[in-house]
Amino acid sequence: MTDLSGKVAVVTGGTRGIGASIARRLALDGAHVAFTFVHQTKASNDIVGDIVKQGRQGFAVQLDAADAMAIRPSIDRIVGRFGRLDILVNNAGYMSMSGSPLSDIPLEIVNHTIMLNIRAAFIFAQAVSPHLGTGGRIINIGSCLSSRVPCAGLTLYAMSKSAMTGLTKGLARDLASQGVTVNQISPGPIDTDMNPANGPTSALQRGLTAFGRYGEPTDIAATASFLASDEAAFITGADIVVDGGTNI
Repeated sequence: MTDLSGKVAVVTGGTRGIGASIARRLALDGAHVAFTFVHQTKASNDIVGDIVKQGRQGFAVQLDAADAMAIRPSIDRIVGRFGRLDILVNNAGYMSMSGSPLSDIPLEIVNHTIMLNIRAAFIFAQAVSPHLGTGGRIINIGSCLSSRVPCAGLTLYAMSKSAMTGLTKGLARDLASQGVTVNQISPGPIDTDMNPANGPTSALQRGLTAFGRYGEPTDIAATASFLASDEAAFITGADIVVDGGTNI
């Protein structure tokens, strides 16, 4: 089992799907975990409870990651609570109007996608970077759509996740002198509230994979825990694709 004992992690968007699974897995492997949430108060309490059951400290921070001015104070709260910070998982994301004609996507949806999927990840990285030392980790959650777009209607989301790839590679260079690694995980079809395995496009997505099925959030969480560990100390700037063979 990966050993993250004594580490402190923050997971953005940590109350459901991939984010919740990552928060639980990091705690299972020894880390104290803070996570952000917007409205899901009951879910956030449940996640904190799951973290505490593992013998770790859990801390839920209510924050809309699209609010750029609130990010740094929230990181300061987390550091004040735990006295340190070792791991950032940029997981919070937004996908709306998938499959819509390009001309029908309103500017407010474009702006919100960019603010949450790109700008927030950049500012979170800015905010945590002064607190990360040797062994620090930033893990960005991208998408297999950043390298291959298999059908129409995905331009906006694919664009935002392609920007995450550039962010990952740039941060890896910027933070290497601090002994910090920065990597990206690019999921394929994962069974979550945002993209359920029984959703309207699920048959298409299953057909794109080599296995003919969706993955589980735990598949992404296991990869995140490995990248957060000492075993991944010489991996940086990488894009780890966990898509069941969607893009092969």
